[in-house]
Amino acid sequence: MNTGIFQTSIGNDLAIAADWLRQSELVAIPTETVYGLAGNALKEESVLKIFLAKDRPRFNPLILHVPDIDAVKKYVLGISSVMELLMNTFSPGPITFLLDKNPALVSDVVTAGSSKVAVRIPAHPITQALLKQLDFPLVAPSANRFGYVSPVTAAHVYEGLQGRIPYILDGGTCTVGVESTIVDEEDGQLIIRRTGKVSVEDIARIAGVTPVLKTHAEDHPVAPGMLKTHYATHTPLYLGNATDTSAMAAGKKVIIMGWGSEESIAASYHFQGTTILLQVVSLSNDCRIDEVASKLFASMRNADNMGAEAILVEPFPNEGIGQAINDRLQRASVLH
Repeated sequence: MNTGIFQTSIGNDLAIAADWLRQSELVAIPTETVYGLAGNALKEESVLKIFLAKDRPRFNPLILHVPDIDAVKKYVLGISSVMELLMNTFSPGPITFLLDKNPALVSDVVTAGSSKVAVRIPAHPITQALLKQLDFPLVAPSANRFGYVSPVTAAHVYEGLQGRIPYILDGGTCTVGVESTIVDEEDGQLIIRRTGKVSVEDIARIAGVTPVLKTHAEDHPVAPGMLKTHYATHTPLYLGNATDTSAMAAGKKVIIMGWGSEESIAASYHFQGTTILLQVVSLSNDCRIDEVASKLFASMRNADNMGAEAILVEPFPNEGIGQAINDRLQRASVLH
């Protein structure tokens, strides 16, 4: 099987998108988090095309996208009271739930052999409208080549998947900017498998218990986004203390990223010798962490195209969505 060669087009026609999906082809779809590469979750032919188009390893599971909680219940064996409470509170939205799958409907190809399936109800109105037109759920990992920075615009998708898919459904720039939080439950304990917009604190407030963070897995991840190296730019990215990374970048052409004014960001770094500072990128002039998240992946992609030899960034406050930002930067960093 191969992915075929397409004249990839970008548009906002739901009928065209739905028609391609009914033919078991792939369509890039907008969500509030990042763009997803969608296929018919009930057709293994379609699901396998996703792995091929992305160059994604088959051991990395996919997320099922459905329009509402009633649809979730169709594809799982049950939902605990605490998971249903979280679902009712945060969905539709940037949160994914790992639940025992209905094996009669959900293939092992979707879950990489796991008995659990990741399910989410996206909030983007265009994708909500698309899901309601279809009589099948969609699987949709991020719409980029595997391991690279996730796309937050239709143009980003086109850069990576041109010729590999027929259609990109354009829904504008994604508002959240980082992938969904993934929540699991084992032996009555809540577990965060991937951090995101819905924070540990948010979940603890609703559930009445603080979830445990278990966000790393190398060989057989139980959820997407758990691999040690992911979301990476081609240009080496260094996450760490400004003094340390300044020394590591000595003699290179560098871009630095942070928040606050460009002057305040630059003041943290002390370059010597032949180091060339190409650009200072502020992800939020007034230090708003949500704005940092929304601009992160686009700024990483832009920096990757500037001809730099290193991208330097300091960690952000590790709370709320800042935890998810630092997680993505750590996985993208050459300093693990």
